[in-house]
Amino acid sequence: MKKRILIVEDDQALARVLADNLRFSGYDVAHLDDGAEVVTKVRTFAPDLVLLDVMLPNKDGFSLLGLVRQGGRTPVIMLTARDQKADKLEGLERGADDYVTKPFDFEELQARIRAVLRRARKMVVRISLGDAEIDFEAFKATRHGKDLKLSRREFDLLLYLAEREGAVVPRSELLREVWGFPEEPATRAVDYAIRRLRMKIESDSRQPRHIHTVHGDGYSLTLTQPG
Repeated sequence: MKKRILIVEDDQALARVLADNLRFSGYDVAHLDDGAEVVTKVRTFAPDLVLLDVMLPNKDGFSLLGLVRQGGRTPVIMLTARDQKADKLEGLERGADDYVTKPFDFEELQARIRAVLRRARKMVVRISLGDAEIDFEAFKATRHGKDLKLSRREFDLLLYLAEREGAVVPRSELLREVWGFPEEPATRAVDYAIRRLRMKIESDSRQPRHIHTVHGDGYSLTLTQPG
Protein backbone atom coordinates (compact mmCIF):
# COMPACT_ATOMS: atom_id res chain seq x y z
CA MET A 1 0.00 0.00 0.00
CA LYS A 2 1.59 3.25 -1.16
CA LYS A 3 2.21 6.04 1.32
CA ARG A 4 0.76 9.38 0.22
CA ILE A 5 2.76 12.60 0.30
CA LEU A 6 1.33 16.06 -0.29
CA ILE A 7 3.85 18.65 -1.52
CA VAL A 8 2.90 22.27 -0.81
CA GLU A 9 5.53 24.25 -2.71
CA ASP A 10 5.23 27.30 -5.01
CA ASP A 11 8.56 26.67 -6.76
CA GLN A 12 7.21 24.69 -9.72
CA ALA A 13 10.59 23.34 -10.81
CA LEU A 14 11.46 22.08 -7.32
CA ALA A 15 7.99 20.63 -6.83
CA ARG A 16 8.19 18.76 -10.13
CA VAL A 17 11.60 17.26 -9.27
CA LEU A 18 10.39 16.28 -5.80
CA ALA A 19 7.17 14.73 -7.14
CA ASP A 20 8.98 12.75 -9.86
CA ASN A 21 11.58 11.40 -7.44
CA LEU A 22 9.04 10.51 -4.77
CA ARG A 23 6.82 8.73 -7.29
CA PHE A 24 9.87 6.82 -8.56
CA SER A 25 10.54 5.84 -4.91
CA GLY A 26 7.05 4.35 -4.64
CA TYR A 27 5.00 7.14 -3.08
CA ASP A 28 1.61 8.44 -4.21
CA VAL A 29 2.12 12.20 -4.62
CA ALA A 30 -0.10 15.27 -4.90
CA HIS A 31 1.03 18.88 -5.27
CA LEU A 32 -0.33 22.34 -4.42
CA ASP A 33 1.46 25.58 -5.22
CA ASP A 34 -0.20 27.80 -2.59
CA GLY A 35 -1.92 27.47 0.75
CA ALA A 36 -5.50 28.22 -0.29
CA GLU A 37 -6.58 24.61 -0.82
CA VAL A 38 -4.35 22.84 1.70
CA VAL A 39 -6.99 22.03 4.31
CA THR A 40 -9.41 20.69 1.69
CA LYS A 41 -6.65 18.63 0.04
CA VAL A 42 -5.57 17.13 3.35
CA ARG A 43 -9.18 16.06 3.95
CA THR A 44 -9.72 14.53 0.50
CA PHE A 45 -6.24 13.17 -0.29
CA ALA A 46 -5.56 12.04 3.32
CA PRO A 47 -1.77 12.24 3.02
CA ASP A 48 0.49 10.21 5.27
CA LEU A 49 2.90 13.16 5.29
CA VAL A 50 2.97 16.80 4.11
CA LEU A 51 6.05 18.58 2.76
CA LEU A 52 5.16 22.18 3.57
CA ASP A 53 7.08 25.20 2.27
CA VAL A 54 7.28 28.15 4.65
CA MET A 55 7.19 30.92 2.02
CA LEU A 56 3.87 30.52 0.15
CA PRO A 57 1.44 32.86 -1.61
CA ASN A 58 -1.71 33.79 0.35
CA LYS A 59 -0.77 31.97 3.55
CA ASP A 60 2.66 31.17 4.93
CA GLY A 61 3.57 27.67 6.05
CA PHE A 62 3.66 28.59 9.73
CA SER A 63 0.02 29.72 9.54
CA LEU A 64 -1.00 26.56 7.71
CA LEU A 65 0.88 24.21 10.00
CA GLY A 66 -1.70 24.36 12.79
CA LEU A 67 -4.52 23.65 10.34
CA VAL A 68 -2.71 20.73 8.75
CA ARG A 69 -1.87 19.25 12.16
CA GLN A 70 -5.40 19.74 13.53
CA GLY A 71 -6.14 16.62 15.55
CA GLY A 72 -2.44 15.70 15.51
CA ARG A 73 -2.84 13.13 12.74
CA THR A 74 -0.80 14.35 9.77
CA PRO A 75 3.01 14.52 10.03
CA VAL A 76 4.64 17.61 8.50
CA ILE A 77 8.17 18.32 7.30
CA MET A 78 8.78 22.04 6.77
CA LEU A 79 10.76 23.09 3.66
CA THR A 80 12.37 26.52 3.63
CA ALA A 81 15.24 28.61 2.33
CA ARG A 82 15.51 30.20 5.75
CA ASP A 83 18.30 28.87 7.92
CA GLN A 84 17.80 31.01 10.97
CA LYS A 85 17.61 29.10 14.24
CA ALA A 86 14.56 31.12 15.34
CA ASP A 87 12.60 30.04 12.24
CA LYS A 88 13.45 26.38 12.82
CA LEU A 89 12.40 26.61 16.45
CA GLU A 90 9.14 28.31 15.49
CA GLY A 91 8.28 25.50 13.06
CA LEU A 92 9.10 22.77 15.55
CA GLU A 93 7.28 24.50 18.40
CA ARG A 94 4.17 24.83 16.23
CA GLY A 95 4.16 21.08 15.71
CA ALA A 96 6.34 20.31 12.68
CA ASP A 97 7.90 16.84 12.79
CA ASP A 98 11.09 17.93 11.02
CA TYR A 99 12.62 20.96 9.28
CA VAL A 100 14.72 20.84 6.08
CA THR A 101 16.60 23.88 4.77
CA LYS A 102 16.97 24.43 1.01
CA PRO A 103 19.00 23.49 -0.89
CA PHE A 104 18.88 19.92 0.39
CA ASP A 105 20.10 16.52 -0.74
CA PHE A 106 17.20 14.38 -1.96
CA GLU A 107 18.57 11.21 -0.33
CA GLU A 108 18.71 13.03 3.01
CA LEU A 109 15.13 14.24 2.55
CA GLN A 110 14.02 10.68 1.77
CA ALA A 111 15.72 9.44 4.94
CA ARG A 112 13.92 12.11 6.96
CA ILE A 113 10.60 11.19 5.31
CA ARG A 114 11.09 7.52 6.18
CA ALA A 115 12.00 8.40 9.77
CA VAL A 116 8.94 10.63 10.24
CA LEU A 117 6.64 8.00 8.70
CA ARG A 118 8.04 5.34 11.03
CA ARG A 119 7.37 7.51 14.05
CA ALA A 120 3.89 8.46 12.88
CA ARG A 121 2.71 5.04 11.74
CA LYS A 122 -0.73 4.42 13.15
CA MET A 123 -1.10 0.82 14.27
CA VAL A 124 -4.80 0.09 14.53
CA VAL A 125 -5.42 -3.08 16.51
CA ARG A 126 -8.89 -2.61 18.01
CA ILE A 127 -11.68 -0.10 17.51
CA SER A 128 -15.11 0.57 18.95
CA LEU A 129 -18.05 1.55 16.77
CA GLY A 130 -20.89 2.18 19.17
CA ASP A 131 -21.72 -1.17 20.76
CA ALA A 132 -19.56 -3.06 18.27
CA GLU A 133 -16.01 -4.09 19.14
CA ILE A 134 -13.61 -4.90 16.29
CA ASP A 135 -10.33 -6.78 16.91
CA PHE A 136 -8.20 -6.76 13.75
CA GLU A 137 -5.50 -9.03 15.18
CA ALA A 138 -7.96 -11.80 16.06
CA PHE A 139 -10.33 -11.03 13.16
CA LYS A 140 -13.15 -10.87 15.65
CA ALA A 141 -16.12 -8.50 15.63
CA THR A 142 -18.80 -8.63 18.32
CA ARG A 143 -21.75 -6.70 19.69
CA HIS A 144 -22.91 -7.56 23.20
CA GLY A 145 -20.85 -10.75 22.90
CA LYS A 146 -22.50 -11.86 19.65
CA ASP A 147 -20.28 -12.61 16.66
CA LEU A 148 -21.03 -10.19 13.81
CA LYS A 149 -19.59 -12.64 11.25
CA LEU A 150 -17.59 -10.15 9.21
CA SER A 151 -15.91 -11.42 6.07
CA ARG A 152 -12.16 -10.93 5.54
CA ARG A 153 -12.96 -8.24 2.96
CA GLU A 154 -15.15 -6.44 5.48
CA PHE A 155 -12.33 -6.53 8.05
CA ASP A 156 -9.89 -5.18 5.43
CA LEU A 157 -12.29 -2.41 4.45
CA LEU A 158 -12.89 -1.36 8.06
CA LEU A 159 -9.16 -1.41 8.83
CA TYR A 160 -8.37 0.77 5.81
CA LEU A 161 -10.98 3.31 6.88
CA ALA A 162 -9.89 3.13 10.54
CA GLU A 163 -6.26 3.88 9.61
CA ARG A 164 -7.57 7.07 7.96
CA GLU A 165 -10.19 7.84 10.61
CA GLY A 166 -11.95 11.10 9.93
CA ALA A 167 -10.62 11.45 6.37
CA VAL A 168 -12.69 11.00 3.23
CA VAL A 169 -11.47 7.93 1.33
CA PRO A 170 -12.52 7.91 -2.35
CA ARG A 171 -14.37 4.89 -3.72
CA SER A 172 -11.70 4.51 -6.42
CA GLU A 173 -8.98 4.26 -3.75
CA LEU A 174 -10.88 1.56 -1.88
CA LEU A 175 -11.32 -0.44 -5.10
CA ARG A 176 -7.60 -0.14 -5.78
CA GLU A 177 -6.18 -0.73 -2.31
CA VAL A 178 -8.73 -3.09 -0.70
CA TRP A 179 -10.13 -4.92 -3.75
CA GLY A 180 -6.91 -4.81 -5.75
CA PHE A 181 -8.30 -3.39 -9.00
CA PRO A 182 -5.55 -1.50 -10.91
CA GLU A 183 -8.18 0.71 -12.57
CA GLU A 184 -11.61 1.73 -11.38
CA PRO A 185 -14.11 -0.78 -12.82
CA ALA A 186 -17.84 -0.23 -13.28
CA THR A 187 -18.86 -1.95 -10.07
CA ARG A 188 -20.87 -1.20 -6.93
CA ALA A 189 -18.71 -3.55 -4.85
CA VAL A 190 -17.71 -0.84 -2.35
CA ASP A 191 -21.26 0.43 -1.93
CA TYR A 192 -22.61 -3.07 -1.32
CA ALA A 193 -19.83 -3.83 1.19
CA ILE A 194 -20.50 -0.57 3.05
CA ARG A 195 -24.23 -1.42 3.15
CA ARG A 196 -23.48 -4.86 4.62
CA LEU A 197 -21.17 -3.36 7.25
CA ARG A 198 -23.81 -0.85 8.29
CA MET A 199 -26.39 -3.62 8.63
CA LYS A 200 -24.04 -5.54 10.92
CA ILE A 201 -22.48 -2.68 12.91
CA GLU A 202 -24.71 0.38 13.02
CA SER A 203 -27.62 0.56 15.48
CA ASP A 204 -29.68 2.12 12.67
CA SER A 205 -28.19 1.47 9.22
CA ARG A 206 -30.42 4.19 7.72
CA GLN A 207 -28.90 6.82 10.02
CA PRO A 208 -25.29 5.68 10.44
CA ARG A 209 -23.23 7.23 13.21
CA HIS A 210 -19.88 5.70 12.23
CA ILE A 211 -19.69 4.68 8.56
CA HIS A 212 -20.45 7.82 6.56
CA THR A 213 -21.11 8.40 2.87
CA VAL A 214 -19.62 11.61 1.53
CA HIS A 215 -21.58 12.11 -1.67
CA GLY A 216 -19.39 12.53 -4.71
CA ASP A 217 -16.23 11.77 -2.72
CA GLY A 218 -16.31 8.43 -0.92
CA TYR A 219 -16.59 7.18 2.65
CA SER A 220 -15.27 8.07 6.09
CA LEU A 221 -15.24 6.42 9.51
CA THR A 222 -15.92 7.94 12.92
CA LEU A 223 -14.73 5.90 15.88
CA THR A 224 -16.26 5.79 19.36
CA GLN A 225 -13.79 7.66 21.54
CA PRO A 226 -12.86 6.12 24.90
CA GLY A 227 -14.12 7.71 28.09
